[in-house]
Amino acid sequence: MSVGVLVRRRTVDGATALRGGGSWRPSPYQCAGFLFFLMMTLAFWRVPLCCDAGQHAAVVERLKADLLHPRHPMADLPGAGSPYYSPYAVAQGAFARLTGLGGWEVLRLTGPLNLLVLLTGLGRFVRVLTPRPWAPVLALAATALLWGVERAWWSGYLNLMSMTGNLPYPSAFAIGLALWAWALTGARARDTGGVRYLGPGGLRPLSGYAGLGLLYGLILLVHPITAVAAVLGALALVAGWQRRWSAALAGRWALTGAVALTTAACWPYFDVFALAGDSSVDAMHRRLYLDPAGQFGLALLGLPALWLRARRSRRDPLVLMFALDCAVVAYGWVSGHYTYGRALGLTLLPLQLALAVELSAPRPWPVWRRLLGGAAAAGAVAGLLTVHAGALVPPAADPVGFRQPPDWPSYDWAARHIAPGEVVITDGYYSVHAIAGYGPDLAAPAWPDASLDERERLRRVADVRAYLDPASTRALRDTVVRRYGVRWLLLTPYQRVPEEAVVVAWSRRTGEVLARVGGERRDYSTTSSTGMLPRVALE
Repeated sequence: MSVGVLVRRRTVDGATALRGGGSWRPSPYQCAGFLFFLMMTLAFWRVPLCCDAGQHAAVVERLKADLLHPRHPMADLPGAGSPYYSPYAVAQGAFARLTGLGGWEVLRLTGPLNLLVLLTGLGRFVRVLTPRPWAPVLALAATALLWGVERAWWSGYLNLMSMTGNLPYPSAFAIGLALWAWALTGARARDTGGVRYLGPGGLRPLSGYAGLGLLYGLILLVHPITAVAAVLGALALVAGWQRRWSAALAGRWALTGAVALTTAACWPYFDVFALAGDSSVDAMHRRLYLDPAGQFGLALLGLPALWLRARRSRRDPLVLMFALDCAVVAYGWVSGHYTYGRALGLTLLPLQLALAVELSAPRPWPVWRRLLGGAAAAGAVAGLLTVHAGALVPPAADPVGFRQPPDWPSYDWAARHIAPGEVVITDGYYSVHAIAGYGPDLAAPAWPDASLDERERLRRVADVRAYLDPASTRALRDTVVRRYGVRWLLLTPYQRVPEEAVVVAWSRRTGEVLARVGGERRDYSTTSSTGMLPRVALE
């Protein structure tokens, strides 16, 4: 959050000796940011973790078990080369080992930390763009609400609704770091000489540029697709604001790039540069391009503000940043590498920030700015009522019926029976995403991963489908069990329990069944009148 405002007041004789020459009061953004932090943290803790959270919880569990040589995040396989083992994840795993907390609990605690990094980074970056005290407040409102009238829910989409589920993800932390990196980059690029230069020849010392490179290298390791947008933003800031060039200054910026690349290259868990040619997740990201108007249309309210900035200077950093981000997103669509569509969330940021800076101008406003402000306020209300209000209003207190965040079931009831590292067969939509987050392994991982050949993963998926096929034979099922060391089945209510499996538990909420594959036998002699599962008798 931005630095507080120092206010000078008249004091009586001797008062300055006791209280100093002035008093401190929080800036508007500090007040708004603190309230937003409390509100968003409570909303985040209220909503059950869902979607990709099981994958990230599984990563924490694997690192908790072995910090230096973790297994594959979701399968009983080697994990060398998995991009999920970033410095961010390793820090989470180390924290889990120290505290004894599980992956899900670590994610719950990580969300507010990431939110703090985001809020402070946003405030710092906006203050580099403009000294207007209300600009960061308007920027926070714009980035939270001005997206679209359809829900945009994806990792790296930090609107109000999406943050209820995505705050603990590496993408949220990486975006917060990117905002800080842009603030530091912009401050250096805007220097024009004088007392702000601390080094010889009127230049900042090399250590600052090296530290900035370390920060960009960390972003690249934590979330590579966010790093693409972060680097483009850095180029836009340097190209837009760095007016005086010299060989020494060019060398300092080159040092920043060299340190960033060296930092990424030295990370021992995976080769981040090998991910550039990986197309295994492109198909699943095609959805990002299907409804841009519905998901992002309200952000276009920032176009007039961005156009005004372009008229004032074609080298305006926000204008350049928006153009470069659009080029990356367009390349993803044209080339079929749809993963680059993940940059859409940060592509909206120049629009939202340009609008916030324009509307923070002192009054009186001309007619066109009043119209722009009215349109922005109407857009924010439309976004709140159509998409985001459900993130703040729980169902019990909702008089309207706002659309709520996803409400995924918990699998504590199953995980208490499964030891960490035991292999589970399941293909339920929720279970296949969540159960590995408790420590078990999947026979067929849900997501592609660079540490596992995609052809092998698809073979495993085919074997799981064959096992669960109602027409499967006992011999085929036994083969699959032996091949992958399967110990458990987690079945939907519509799947039959194989004759050789033993039912252990079931979920009242979803009707899913947990069954053990082994030498146990089921006793059907007693079944309750309510149709609950039979008793389990062990041999």
